[in-house]
Amino acid sequence: MSAASNRSKADQDPATWLPPAVGYRCQYVTDWVADKMRWGLTIDATERHALADRVGRCSNMPITVTLAR
Repeated sequence: MSAASNRSKADQDPATWLPPAVGYRCQYVTDWVADKMRWGLTIDATERHALADRVGRCSNMPITVTLAR
């Protein structure tokens, strides 16, 4: 991720920002879900809807979660 891209993201979630590289979006979203699950983080309704929509477009993309200890 470039510095400019990272600045444009700021602290947004996938409901309001996705990587400009379309080919990386599925990986980004599945990593986001895995991190949320790993650390037991909450999501709001808008984020949940965006994640469900985006993950639904990522056929056969596994989400691998390593639980925090």
